[in-house]
Amino acid sequence: MTFLPFETKTTWRVEPYGKQEKTAHVFNETAIDAINSALAAQRPLLVRGEPGAGKSQLSRAAASALGRAFVSFTVDARTESRDLLYTIDTVGRLAEAQVVAHRKDADKLDLDAHLSERRFAKPGPLWWVFDWTGAKVQAKGWEPPQPKGSSPDRGAVLLIDEIDKADSSVPNGLLEALGQGEFTTPWGETIAAAKGAVSPLVVITTNEERSLPDAFIRRCLVLQIGWPREPEELIAALVERGRAHFPRAPKSLLEEAAGMVAEDRAEVAARGVNPPGGAEYLDLVRAVLNLWPDDRKQQIAGLARIRAFALNKHPKESFE
Repeated sequence: MTFLPFETKTTWRVEPYGKQEKTAHVFNETAIDAINSALAAQRPLLVRGEPGAGKSQLSRAAASALGRAFVSFTVDARTESRDLLYTIDTVGRLAEAQVVAHRKDADKLDLDAHLSERRFAKPGPLWWVFDWTGAKVQAKGWEPPQPKGSSPDRGAVLLIDEIDKADSSVPNGLLEALGQGEFTTPWGETIAAAKGAVSPLVVITTNEERSLPDAFIRRCLVLQIGWPREPEELIAALVERGRAHFPRAPKSLLEEAAGMVAEDRAEVAARGVNPPGGAEYLDLVRAVLNLWPDDRKQQIAGLARIRAFALNKHPKESFE
């Protein structure tokens, strides 16, 4: 079994992936233990916490640090559990049936085999991380593009993002696949997860918009990600993240921006809406660095000008 190659807090540089740009992730000891525990137990890791806390990035960083292939799937209100296992090209199958019906040799064809669901099935994300080789065969040689240094030979990491967006039928429909490490296709083939050192790591995130079934949670290890409540600790945590992403930014800028986030979190929380967090903090710092790249004094002054757009995203009760 291969685990994360560090035990203490570490900043890890993550290579670009798809539309995701190169970034940095700060692994703390708690997250390291959670990922290694999920790998050892061969259980999914459910990551809970507010938006912008780094839940999704954790999986991508873990795949990079482990040198594994990475697959991601974002859940929405229309997602069905089957979408994570496989999809059937019903339109293509119907079109093929119409073509076959007009062929002169149609009576000589094995129509059941020619129009079988398997011929029109596309592997879903769980199929890829369970059996990469088999999924590649099913996909006729295509495979998801991977960042430099990653290989499915070392195993794979799957991110199931924002599972709370879907109806409870989705997590309930994944109980067998996540609990038993396998699922059965309509044509009777069993897709089983690899064991041992290349056992897949499945990371599932939730923003707590909808409660998850107890039976689903029991099949997961759970990591809670959040920000410190004390202002001093919060500012220190934000500055640490800022230094990981913008190593050349002056400390005074990172601290000033973190202080603004701390102030706004306290004010917004009192109104009962989601407060600004790490994502908003990085947007604020990135904006002033790009607007005034060589003017340190203007960067500090610019924070106050950008603050309203980056941090205050919820309407006030009244407008002036």
